[in-house]
Amino acid sequence: MDFTPSGRPWRRSAAAASARARPPRPPPPEPPPALDVASASRAALSASAHCSWAWSCGPSARAGRLPVCSDVRARGPPPRALVLDAHRPCACTRRLPPRLPPPPPPPPPRRPPARAALRLRFSAPGPGSAPPPPLPAFPEAPGAEPACCPLAFRVDPFTDYGSSLTVTLPPELQAHQPFQVILRYTSTDAPAIWWLDPELTYGSAKPFVFTQGHSVCNRSFFPCFDTPAVKCTYSAVVKAPSGVQVLMSATQSTYVEEEGVYRFHMEHPVPAYLVALVAGDLQPADIGPRSRVWAEPCLLPTATSKLSGAVEQWLSAAERLYGPYMWGRYDIVFLPPSFPIVAMENPCLTFIISSILESDEFLVIDVIHEVAHSWFGNAVTNATWEEMWLSEGLATYAQRRITTETYGAAFTCLETAFRLDALHRQMKLLGEDSPVSKLQVKLEPGVNPSHLMNLFTYEKGYCFVYYLSQLCGDPQRFDDFLRAYVEKYKFTSVVAQDLLDSFLTFFPELKEQSVDCRAGLEFERWLNATGPPLAEPDLSQGSSLTRPVEALFQLWTAEPLDQAAASASTIDISKWKTFQTALFLDRLLDGSPLPQEVVMSLSNCYSSLLDSMNAEIRIRWLQIVVRNDYYPDLHRVRRFLESQMSRMYTIPLYEDLCTGALKSFALEVFYQTQGRLHPNLRRTIQQILSQGLGPGAEPSVEQGSAGADSEADADTPALLLGDEAPSSAISLRDVNVSA
Repeated sequence: MDFTPSGRPWRRSAAAASARARPPRPPPPEPPPALDVASASRAALSASAHCSWAWSCGPSARAGRLPVCSDVRARGPPPRALVLDAHRPCACTRRLPPRLPPPPPPPPPRRPPARAALRLRFSAPGPGSAPPPPLPAFPEAPGAEPACCPLAFRVDPFTDYGSSLTVTLPPELQAHQPFQVILRYTSTDAPAIWWLDPELTYGSAKPFVFTQGHSVCNRSFFPCFDTPAVKCTYSAVVKAPSGVQVLMSATQSTYVEEEGVYRFHMEHPVPAYLVALVAGDLQPADIGPRSRVWAEPCLLPTATSKLSGAVEQWLSAAERLYGPYMWGRYDIVFLPPSFPIVAMENPCLTFIISSILESDEFLVIDVIHEVAHSWFGNAVTNATWEEMWLSEGLATYAQRRITTETYGAAFTCLETAFRLDALHRQMKLLGEDSPVSKLQVKLEPGVNPSHLMNLFTYEKGYCFVYYLSQLCGDPQRFDDFLRAYVEKYKFTSVVAQDLLDSFLTFFPELKEQSVDCRAGLEFERWLNATGPPLAEPDLSQGSSLTRPVEALFQLWTAEPLDQAAASASTIDISKWKTFQTALFLDRLLDGSPLPQEVVMSLSNCYSSLLDSMNAEIRIRWLQIVVRNDYYPDLHRVRRFLESQMSRMYTIPLYEDLCTGALKSFALEVFYQTQGRLHPNLRRTIQQILSQGLGPGAEPSVEQGSAGADSEADADTPALLLGDEAPSSAISLRDVNVSA
């Protein structure tokens, strides 16, 4: 690690010369960032302004020396150490340049304060402004090392998902002075970095790699302030073999073909978890004036046809509601089925799992949700992981305002009913006194915040935001408030009190009425009470779509069965929307196990029809088959598992198979298909299958599947509730939501 004081020659103006007798004023004190128990970094003492790094994604890049340069400034008195988040395997090399003389003493007071030099050097680029900060050079490049002096460091344990990296700073560092720390570290397989062999992609042509930083994984990608309370700009240089396309969540990108080097720059400050990279056999297609899709060649026509023109429509609707889109481009990259969640809102470049292309309505909702994150989550971010609802609840509300503007209130109410149904299902499984049902969840030290991802974060958060919108009596006025909220706090991180104070300031008449203390609906109770939402939205505008679902469900649970089945067979569900059919099947799942004659009649009526529908519908029907031990349709379960490599479709079925009499069937299918599964998914299914096999028993895996991959899997945090404990009754189907 090396230390280099930051700054450049300052040309003194006439006004500055006339005022040189006056000592420089210290910068105003900054409010300390919210305490984040999931971060080892000491963000209260210093903050990162810009991060630059270089990386190689060639075949041998799974372990290599990488340079990272962080531009940092002390928040107040000069700290004696810089503490960053890192990961256990992180090894900082000590191959440092010869020790140089210590930096010169601070300049006399006539020199403008260091804070001004920082602003000059790292101002965010805009039209006609200076270019982005210089990018780092690769270690082997001649002249890559600037003049610098070595610094001592140590890596200490923090939690099972990270370590603390402590760098001793030189005593001559001044208060509020900007400085650079250059780290050269060794990267290895890590939770944030997913390497895929060609056979794990759709095209099976080239290796693939992507990163997934949410919530606290990117500390294994590069040492950083891995907390949403700290935001900074970043630059990157990425080397790639010929024919491999590299993309990042950045506002600017260039490619130098002769060098095989991509250069990226994000001009707006973002938290560490939103830095994302993907590389592989990807091709682009424009779908709008500021949007394109990237996908493997075999998937590109489908992705293009399903999203062409639609994304611009959604962006325009969001802009009318919440103000200008501030990230430049909105591109989408479709990832192989190993992507561990449904979608991720990385700025400028939404990541989304390719499996969802099969289910049109789910694709629409997932992409619109990520579009909404451009305002809520990316621009204005929750300062701690204990208040994820500030991102997810607001994004879900904005998503539904966009769908109402685009597709009408009935469709929005149907999708909301479907999600709230899932929320109540999850609440029954967890219990109404579950601490994770709070909006402000208390995150205990050592607990991975990724484990807090659940439907309460989304749907209970949405219900609270919807309640706030009803207090002001007019959705358009509430849209105006949210627009002002984004404008005030954009590119910063906030806590719940910031939102609520802004709300009461924007609506002074509500503050006079003390709506925050209304009996039974107190804001504090919304945030800290366990259990269901204190109020839910009126979904009557969706009754034209939800009433047929309820009627069909009542027919199948009525007696006598013969008459009910005959009546039900006259309802043509092939003309239903996907959310209607999924809601109907979810209701049947809730009632399982069903009488065997009911399952037989259901199969006679629907099995062949459902077989031709999308995966979101098929997975639900097959779960009914499994939960009711209906052997005549087991061949459909086998065929589905043989074709699926996505955890969001395989895990629910394996969980259900292993809770009943079908574990031997599950073992047989797993042995036949494990070679096509990502090692992380393979390991999770092994854990599910090992339940009840006896002490130390675990299904074996084929030769060569252990080693580094299995170790990486052990370090990979659960991204959705239930993933950590596969024996629980909560399947991924119940929490299948976008990040």
